Amino acid sequence: QVQLVESGGGSVQAGGSLRLSCAASGYTYCMAWFRQAPGKEREGVARIYTGSGSAYYADSVKGRFTISRDNAKNTLYLQMNSLKPEDTSMYYCAASTVGGYCGMDVNRFRYWGQGTQVTVFS
Repeated sequence: QVQLVESGGGSVQAGGSLRLSCAASGYTYCMAWFRQAPGKEREGVARIYTGSGSAYYADSVKGRFTISRDNAKNTLYLQMNSLKPEDTSMYYCAASTVGGYCGMDVNRFRYWGQGTQVTVFS
């Protein structure tokens, strides 16, 4: 069983930055950030292999967001720069303990955080 606790959301002006954190309680193979705006499907933002640190980003955030992990603290981060109003969403941390897959299919992640709201105003 893995518990995930997120923090770091808030409101920021367009062009600003925020950093999200997700503290994990146990072993993970792959971790990811997803987001969901009202009336829309949950979409993958970025994912990382917790062992190698290899990361992958959705096209919509590439070059602006950075996913990283501090294994000593068992904590996942999402540094968000050059934020846009369209980045406004509830952001969720997710984790998988099953080896072999590290994509951004919501159905492949068993463990989820409670979500943290990010609001970007123009």
